Amino acid sequence: LGAIRMAMLVNLVSTACYVSFLFLGCDTGPVAGVTVPYGNNSTPTSSLDPYSPCNNNCECQTDSFTPVCGADGVTYLSACFAGCSSTNLSGCSCLTSVPAENATVVPGKCPSPGCEEAFLTFLCVMCVCSMIGAMAQTPSVIILIRTVSPELKSYALGVLFLLLRLLGFIPPPLIFGAGIDSTCLFWSTLCSEQGACALYDNVVYRYLYVSIAIALKSFAFILYTTTWQCLRKNYKRYIKNHEGGLSTSEFFASTLTLDNLGRDSVPQNQSHRTKFIYNLEDHEWCENMESVL
Repeated sequence: LGAIRMAMLVNLVSTACYVSFLFLGCDTGPVAGVTVPYGNNSTPTSSLDPYSPCNNNCECQTDSFTPVCGADGVTYLSACFAGCSSTNLSGCSCLTSVPAENATVVPGKCPSPGCEEAFLTFLCVMCVCSMIGAMAQTPSVIILIRTVSPELKSYALGVLFLLLRLLGFIPPPLIFGAGIDSTCLFWSTLCSEQGACALYDNVVYRYLYVSIAIALKSFAFILYTTTWQCLRKNYKRYIKNHEGGLSTSEFFASTLTLDNLGRDSVPQNQSHRTKFIYNLEDHEWCENMESVL
């Protein structure tokens, strides 16, 4: 019962760590034509389009995502989508909120305030969560070994690791992949076909990803709780390798010595004994031994 209680406690602490991830993250930030309209355009958010009159003559392609940060603090999908007419990333016609001489961009997305600090905090919390989550593995294996018959232990371990591979490497990538794809804001295109996602909604991505992980951990806690209830109410029925043995405290409190170790201190039922006959040289020996079957 101690192993299952430890597994439940570790699962609760690990779940609490994942809840903290809901509050650790960065916003997507303004992206022209994706999350905010171009310039002073009052286009509704539902009809945003990366193509605008300011870049219609540029023949911009969406097969790659090379974001640039404009002087107006808005991220553009590329220098082409910013309407830049010069190779030195200046003269960008889509930056209508700044003077023409300052209409320049620099490579990379515009930085989000507080994002670097949040990332460092996330790394620290993630390391702690991973360490705590791994502590549930040993109790889980102990529970399995204690609740099966001795002759089935190796078989049970094989089934355990088989299920871990099947349930851990097939459904989760499909579930998480579908969830992640649903948070995409802008898909790249290649030969008129949809390619990889170029831009995600960071907030929705974080909430969805962490929520799925919390749901799976909550389901695991329910299974741990069910196992604990079964063991608590039917301990002798489920624990298979505790019959007739001495606990550590009982062993040291007993009168066993090296001389009488292995001898019967109390009469044993003859049904629990078996007779082993073996040949040694030319003599037949017979003795009663404790059955280990």
